[in-house]
Amino acid sequence: MSPVRLLVVDDHTLFRRGLVALLAADLSVEVVGEAADAPEAVRKAGALQPDLILLDNHLPGATGIQALAELREAAPLAKVVLLTVSEDDQDLRMALQGGANGYLLKTIEGDMLIACIHRVMRGEPVISPELMTRLVTALQAGGAQALSALSAEPTPHPEGAALLSPREQEVLQEIARGASNKEIARALQIAETTVKIHVQHILRKLGVSSRVQAAVVATAGQARM
Repeated sequence: MSPVRLLVVDDHTLFRRGLVALLAADLSVEVVGEAADAPEAVRKAGALQPDLILLDNHLPGATGIQALAELREAAPLAKVVLLTVSEDDQDLRMALQGGANGYLLKTIEGDMLIACIHRVMRGEPVISPELMTRLVTALQAGGAQALSALSAEPTPHPEGAALLSPREQEVLQEIARGASNKEIARALQIAETTVKIHVQHILRKLGVSSRVQAAVVATAGQARM
């Protein structure tokens, strides 16, 4: 398979170059461009059409989150993952609402970052595990309106959890812990393709469109027990 073509956006030169060097050691990814601010990122995204953009949030001028819409317009097929030091709940929510496919902290290990890149390319959203619980709690506090704000889908249906089979409930609990499909398959000793089918059924029954929303519903159900 062809390597994942990356655009790295970060205004700190030493960090950016270190990240590029780390990524260059893995043949499954290829850094095709670098940018130090939002305008440069938008220009290069349009010119290079990368598969995925690793985007810092704290950029000079416009933040990474503020640049999301322009990046989406410049490279409609590109995935965007925030790679930032910010653990601010509002930044996390705004990034997801703005269409980011992931939100990772810069403390992430190199091999885990590579794994997350490939998860995103398979269509799975990624969020640093230490932020998932805080996201769930914040969304619960905001009620159904905050939850449905993460997508254009109708309000989720937590009562749909009662329709889940025992195996689907197990998969849902793994999703709430932030596990990938491969990790769920390993934990439950089932095929990854089977996990994907279970996830599709879970999202449909809960009336949600993302794993993050499913995790919120799962945690909300635990809180009511």
